[in-house]
Amino acid sequence: MLQATGTFSTPSASKYLVQMCKHFAHKIEVTYNDTSGSCAFPMGTVSMQADAETLEVKIEVSDAEALQQVKHVIDVHLERFAFREDFKNMLWSA
Repeated sequence: MLQATGTFSTPSASKYLVQMCKHFAHKIEVTYNDTSGSCAFPMGTVSMQADAETLEVKIEVSDAEALQQVKHVIDVHLERFAFREDFKNMLWSA
């Protein structure tokens, strides 16, 4: 399994976590509350944690192509939801 962790420093971390989870729940299995969420994508899992200052996203998938795909999905959706903050992409680490 391949893993990556992304962080986004924002005072709206909980808002974005809930917004993404609600959005993804239309197509995949999702569980969430104000501070944590879990999304079962077909290619792997995404877990999210939010505190007062940071949104952290952890991805676990089976291959490198899926890892890039899920990173892209997260970044594109956050870019849409966090446009007021001029968000472009998470700070990803392996």
